[in-house]
Amino acid sequence: MTPEEAGQRLVALLAPVEATATVSGGQAHARATVDVPASKWRAALLAARDDAELACDFFDWLSAVDELAEGFDVVVHLWSTTHRHGLLLRARVPRATPTIDSVVSVYPGAAWHERETHEMFGIDFAGHDDLRPLLLPPEFEGHPLRKEFVLASRVAKPWPGAKEPGESEAGGGRRPIRPPGVPAPGEWGTTSTPAGAGGAGEGPRGGTPARPARERPARPAPGARTPRTPPTPGAPALTPPDAPAPAGDSPASGGPASGPGAGTASGPGGGPASGSAVDREAGPVAGGPESHVEGGQPDEGGTP
Repeated sequence: MTPEEAGQRLVALLAPVEATATVSGGQAHARATVDVPASKWRAALLAARDDAELACDFFDWLSAVDELAEGFDVVVHLWSTTHRHGLLLRARVPRATPTIDSVVSVYPGAAWHERETHEMFGIDFAGHDDLRPLLLPPEFEGHPLRKEFVLASRVAKPWPGAKEPGESEAGGGRRPIRPPGVPAPGEWGTTSTPAGAGGAGEGPRGGTPARPARERPARPAPGARTPRTPPTPGAPALTPPDAPAPAGDSPASGGPASGPGAGTASGPGGGPASGSAVDREAGPVAGGPESHVEGGQPDEGGTP
């Protein structure tokens, strides 16, 4: 049975009730869609279930659509496990008194779907004895899926998207437009208004201005940095001024070094002895059993 045939079959079963059959979707996703009066809601689902040609024995889901001033559309999707076709049924209820018959007696699986629709849209299902909250805490006020419901998260925190509607990529131009359901700053408590986040038509901006970003010092150009001087090969290591003097130190004039194995001869040219402080920083005391100069040769003034 094609979607067109399924829709016309249900319209014929509901005659003389005024119902309209259309097709929604396309190709493999095409579905027969039948709009029925709210007063015949339960009768329409009962006919779709019990008719041998439709045989919609599987309840898929039930929800609603907020059509603003026109009211709410209650929508249900049924499926036939025998004939492998689906059926969408819709009924419109007024916004002032959104009430429709419960279909739990026809499809028991619709129980929690009706509870969720009642909770999110505020639609009453006559005959349903357990319309307690399903997803929200009992103290929650309002119906979140109604289009007039205030989006509290958008008031407490700016829109997280990269751009607001009406905001150009280069900035400037049109002022950003607030998303639907978000009041202007000052209309609902005191909220912080970051720079550039004011909405269109809101008058003076309220809230606390965003804290300006701290200025970071400019980094020097690569060529303006002072080059580091590499250490000279063979230069003695610098000793911190508060470091203790090594044992056996002698004056720079060439006095004898104290300690076991210290040499007494002076270097060439009457210079300081090889056991002076400079030599001892680089290695063992000159004249000792293991005294050497650079290159591993014995000191000329040392004791063999």
